[in-house]
Amino acid sequence: MTRISCIFAKFFALSALIFCVNVDALGWGQKGHDVTCEIASRHLNAKARKAVKKLLEGKSMIYWSNWMDNASHTPEYAYTKTWHYKNIDEGIEYAEAPLEPKGDVVTAIEQQIEVLKDRKSSFQSKRLALKMLVHFMGDLHQPMHMGHKTDLGGNKWIVNYFGKDKNLHGIWDTDVLESGHKWSYTEWADQVNRTTRKERKHICEGTIHQWAEETYQITTQVYEGAPQGSKLSYDYVAQWTPVAEQQLLRGGLRLAYILNSIF
Repeated sequence: MTRISCIFAKFFALSALIFCVNVDALGWGQKGHDVTCEIASRHLNAKARKAVKKLLEGKSMIYWSNWMDNASHTPEYAYTKTWHYKNIDEGIEYAEAPLEPKGDVVTAIEQQIEVLKDRKSSFQSKRLALKMLVHFMGDLHQPMHMGHKTDLGGNKWIVNYFGKDKNLHGIWDTDVLESGHKWSYTEWADQVNRTTRKERKHICEGTIHQWAEETYQITTQVYEGAPQGSKLSYDYVAQWTPVAEQQLLRGGLRLAYILNSIF
């Protein structure tokens, strides 16, 4: 191997290492976050819709739905890297999970809600809080964001998905959605956003912690259903696509419920 080849080899190895370290901050893929915000936007009351439009300066929640995944990797917002997830290792109950000193997705959501509710908060503070909230509510409902710390939320949990080795986190970010339906985010919203008022009320009951624990119960099942090295294909998609649909719907309805309650 020539010296130049060695340099390139080291560069790509370092790039891969950096990617593995940072990827655990990613939530649903772009479409998943867009679906969550699209569903939420359809359930805002008049006051909330007006407030959201003003805070986001005319742009929609969908426009900002994925902003945090990029922002968290910039120096200005590096403090939010751990805010996308809540790691809970195998065998640990949700209530007993050690707290992340730098914050997690649950505490981050609670903090943004408090900023938005506080009349003393500045316009810019509320604007930032809303941009964070619309993203973190999606993260809260992506099962692998309650994944094990030991495997970086499924990023080091390798399975074979349709003949290719992939990590479980990435499969849940994007592959389950895309394998289940080749829909646009608006088509996703059209299809899964079909609930009665009674059903919506039931979905929105509870606290942020209870919603997180609900996701964690699903996370446990996801790990059990995909041991490391297992081969996943059509049967996996058939089993878990309805769960992904359910989680996107929950995230969207609950985001709307929070914003309606605030405004």
